[in-house]
Amino acid sequence: MILSRSERIALMARLGEYLLSDDPSWLEVKREATRKNPWFIPAFVDRAVHEIAEAYLSPHKLEQWLAAYPETGKPAAVKDVGLVLAGNIPAVGFHDFLCGFMSGHHLSLKVSSRDAVLIPHWIDMLTQWSSGLESQIHIREMLKGCDAYIATGSNNSARYFAYYFGKYPHIIRRNRTSVAVLDGTETPEELQGLADDVLLYFGLGCRNVTKLYVPEGYDFSALEQAFSRYGFLQDVHHYHDNFDYNLSLLLLNQIPYRTDGTVLLVEQKQWFSPISVLYYETYREPEAVWKALEGSEDLQGVVGHRERPFGSAQSPALSDYADRVDTLAFLNTL
Repeated sequence: MILSRSERIALMARLGEYLLSDDPSWLEVKREATRKNPWFIPAFVDRAVHEIAEAYLSPHKLEQWLAAYPETGKPAAVKDVGLVLAGNIPAVGFHDFLCGFMSGHHLSLKVSSRDAVLIPHWIDMLTQWSSGLESQIHIREMLKGCDAYIATGSNNSARYFAYYFGKYPHIIRRNRTSVAVLDGTETPEELQGLADDVLLYFGLGCRNVTKLYVPEGYDFSALEQAFSRYGFLQDVHHYHDNFDYNLSLLLLNQIPYRTDGTVLLVEQKQWFSPISVLYYETYREPEAVWKALEGSEDLQGVVGHRERPFGSAQSPALSDYADRVDTLAFLNTL
């Protein structure tokens, strides 16, 4: 069975409606996702699901996105594409699945043990709504014999993926993070958005901001006030344990820090900060900062008045491809 583009869009739109519904089975699936992974607290699962439904599964947005790819859904030869999905935040691998589904290729998925509930359930629903899809989409323990691969993981797993998948057409992703550049003119609303960029999903996503650049003499008080609305994270023992551990290290090593009780602000030149810690660095010349950030392979995104708006880091659009590699274009060339 070969679905047309309009049929695939209709299925995705139906999935979007389902994700925003109060269907009892769906509500139980969300609870199960939280039970399986305590980092997937209900508020963050709901936020991730809402972002997917609104940004990815609107028929209008899907049509707009696909208009730039007239060949999508009509592969000259149907290939089996292996997808290795990450599990750091809820359903983070869905965009890869969506690209694969719209491309018309068959898909073999290796889901993360940390996120083995949400996307498999969505695939079950799709196969119920459209007979024949069960022969085109498979969840597997091991991915062997695929024609192409898209794999997301850590720097260590990326080396593993490169070894096994390197001889096939592939996209291999590794650790990335995001930073923010402040100039001191940010409004309270923008700082509230920055709090989302930093602390949503406990800061575990590659789009989360883990480092700030601030002008010399920057007053952190308004920023700390914005962060305080995430004080509830201290009630999540995984986060609380990380906070206490990192605070102990700072005290033991006599490293200066500041905190509102939600996140630890530490002056540091590195970009990748641990959970509950946010690095910052002061600057004199903003142009030097922006120039230093250009083209870095370690950065997923930059938040600031010249780049992504504050509060949008975890709200990517359909065309905001991970690592700036056009996933759909890659699939269309197979």
